[in-house]
Amino acid sequence: MKRRQLMAYAGAGVMTTLITTLASEYKADSAPIGNSVSIQWLGHTCFLFTTGGTRILVNPFRTLGCTAGYRAPKVATDLVLISSQLLDEGAVEQVPGNPRLIYEPGIYEFNSIQVQGIATNHDRFGGRRFGTNVAWRWNQGGINILHLGGSAAPITTEQRILMGRPDLLLIPVGGGAKAYTPQEAQQAIQTLNPKLIIPTHYRTQAADSASCDIVGLDEFLALMDGTPVRRSNSDTIALKPADLPQNGSAIAVLSYKF
Repeated sequence: MKRRQLMAYAGAGVMTTLITTLASEYKADSAPIGNSVSIQWLGHTCFLFTTGGTRILVNPFRTLGCTAGYRAPKVATDLVLISSQLLDEGAVEQVPGNPRLIYEPGIYEFNSIQVQGIATNHDRFGGRRFGTNVAWRWNQGGINILHLGGSAAPITTEQRILMGRPDLLLIPVGGGAKAYTPQEAQQAIQTLNPKLIIPTHYRTQAADSASCDIVGLDEFLALMDGTPVRRSNSDTIALKPADLPQNGSAIAVLSYKF
């Protein structure tokens, strides 16, 4: 991994979490920046979140296997969050410039945005196969965002407390050895009760069929029958608090520009 300005581990847990300050002292009642957030899907679990003067890139990947047909996410950003150092979530060496990088659980601050990394298992064997996954939680543009990365295990009570109820949940749905199956994703959604859901980590035409073990989006959508689906013809949407469902949940599906 290319060396960058790495941010120190800040610990995890309900009572022992510490704060790493990157800009100025965190204020718990600080107002969110801007009134909307731009969300661009760059393929797989990789998204760029932009609001005000802050760009946050989550899970840049290397193009192989299930991501072989996507373009490498070589986009300018201010902060990179990675859920693991596996090649489909942690290929930070190709990101231009010198953005900050967070890759371990804890509470951090960047440009007055508090970012929390929550440890989960990256497999169904207590993390013994693929190790720890970091789910990322932060507020940007007035939206409480939770990106689950490659979570594969049921959400524990402590994790549920740390995650809260997200306005926007980005959740893997394609299964395979290191992320939720459609059924497991459905169970996690029932636990978290998000307002808006963006499914991630599912099979698309980008997949190398010989080495990709995940399923397509339709299996997840069939399980979620009855939940409204908002389809976009673009890879980018602008989201503000007023756009969130007032009751229940909805699913947003973005389009990748192959």
